[in-house]
Amino acid sequence: MNKEILKKSQSLIALFLLCLVITLLSDKFLTGANLWNVLRQISVNVCISVGMTLVVLMAGIDLSVGSVLAFTSVICAGFLKNGITIESLDLFVGFTVLGAVLAALIIGFLLGLFNGWAITTFAIPPFVATLAMLTIARGATMLYSEGIPISNLGSSFEYIGSGWFLGIPVPVWISIIVVLLMVFITKKTTFGRYIYAIGGNEKAAYLSGININRIKLMVYSLAGMMAAIGGILVTSRLNSAQPNAGTSYELDSIAAVVIGGTSLSGGVGSVTGTVIGAVIIGVLNNGLVLLNVSPFWQQVVKGLVILLAVIIDRKSKK
Repeated sequence: MNKEILKKSQSLIALFLLCLVITLLSDKFLTGANLWNVLRQISVNVCISVGMTLVVLMAGIDLSVGSVLAFTSVICAGFLKNGITIESLDLFVGFTVLGAVLAALIIGFLLGLFNGWAITTFAIPPFVATLAMLTIARGATMLYSEGIPISNLGSSFEYIGSGWFLGIPVPVWISIIVVLLMVFITKKTTFGRYIYAIGGNEKAAYLSGININRIKLMVYSLAGMMAAIGGILVTSRLNSAQPNAGTSYELDSIAAVVIGGTSLSGGVGSVTGTVIGAVIIGVLNNGLVLLNVSPFWQQVVKGLVILLAVIIDRKSKK
């Protein structure tokens, strides 16, 4: 019983020890301004990572979330600032903030749906299918933006990423809503139980009458939409859509999922564990910056943390 409790609490213990070490090494870490900054920064990774959690629970992977984030970012910014012009019809369609946000979410959903369609229709391994989407979406981002940032999107849109509501940053509120929604889906719905069943034993799930392909389509679509939410948060915080946004974000999200205790083999894990994993990644990034560690060493440390988390996962499975 004690071993089981210790196993479930290992992410929280790791977070506590990490915070303790950084606090001892830097007096700037536990300041109110810095802690809010950490929460604001991790809100993007939290949104992406909870979508990734559903994919990994199903024993899949999605390497395209960073590129999907970038593409939906420039689409949202481009629609908001420039609208859509159809010269042949002499037609111009303008977008409100809500319209641009909804367009980005729909496109994120469709890109994720395409991932799921490729995986289920052609039996392509998720690694390969989403790697292809990583390249496609990044190329589409450069084509649409012509490699130039789309800036000055207005104060209303900027409020989404930089504003405060009831004393808490708006991005934090958005990430809380996303997390609560995903916890409800995974814990209280038939759809959530099917995800665990497929990850635990896909053949047994199929023989039980579960529509495997439909569940995979929905999961990858949700992952794409979560990436779009992350893109909206990044773009609104900077008040600018950067064509190179989202680079290596897929690594941070996978790291958060694995550190949070979700097994790469599928069937085991939770959204709340992923949130803890995302906080660990965010605190680690923030601590390394406060300690003036070289960005190159930051990548090395992050890679080692991911490797350690996977090793622990494999040991736990045994």
